[in-house]
Amino acid sequence: MNSEQQVDITFELPVSRRNFITAAVAGLAATAVSASPLGSLAYAPSKIKAIAFDAFPIFDPRPVFAMVSQMFPDKGAELSEIWRTKQFEYSWLRTAGAVYKDFWRVTEEALNFAARKVEVNLTSKGKKQLMEQYLMLNVWPDVIPALQTLRQNGIRLVFLSNMTSQMLKSSSINAKIDGYFEHVISTDRARTYKPSPAAYQLGVDTLQLKKDEILFAAFAGWDASGAKWFGYPTFWVNRLGAPAEELDALPDGVGRGMDELVAFLRK
Repeated sequence: MNSEQQVDITFELPVSRRNFITAAVAGLAATAVSASPLGSLAYAPSKIKAIAFDAFPIFDPRPVFAMVSQMFPDKGAELSEIWRTKQFEYSWLRTAGAVYKDFWRVTEEALNFAARKVEVNLTSKGKKQLMEQYLMLNVWPDVIPALQTLRQNGIRLVFLSNMTSQMLKSSSINAKIDGYFEHVISTDRARTYKPSPAAYQLGVDTLQLKKDEILFAAFAGWDASGAKWFGYPTFWVNRLGAPAEELDALPDGVGRGMDELVAFLRK
């Protein structure tokens, strides 16, 4: 599957932001994703020693849903929408009800539900093909230059994601970025999901740093808000240009890609 294949990935997940930091807004809409080196972090805030990334500022999920559309041309968009939504509904419901299953199983059960809901015949082979896409994700085009710059400037990098360790490690190896990350932290360790404080605490415990020394990089606005509730400085990599959440917790910075995250650290 071509990782650059364009498909609709508008997530029906609320994302949080009412007032962007003025300095970030000025260049946000006009900034294009760059594949060139991003330069030095000479002006990086002194307190930030590490960045904890959610999976999807790094990994591009579009090939998963492109495959859905190939399998089910007439109902692929609807199936993908329900699948994505149920992934997160099930993780949050299981957290609230204290009935835990890991994200791989939650993802599979969400897919099962979505297929029944739209009334398509999802064969065992088809389900296996779709699920295995989550083990071979590639990265967004702006990721590797940004990771290189961050590492060259002494920033420690980790994942802090609801995805399982196997999902994260497999896709990291597939995308050839495993060498950039010091730790792969799955919330599976705490048998819960973000935005539970126990999930975010894993970053502090693993890195042995203070909260204000770890920048959390979120893909979804709800995750940015959850990280702010916990006490992390937070940057929202708002790749989808999503609307604001109303959760009374705004990220410290926002941008459409990784280059803007690096620019935020230069301030």
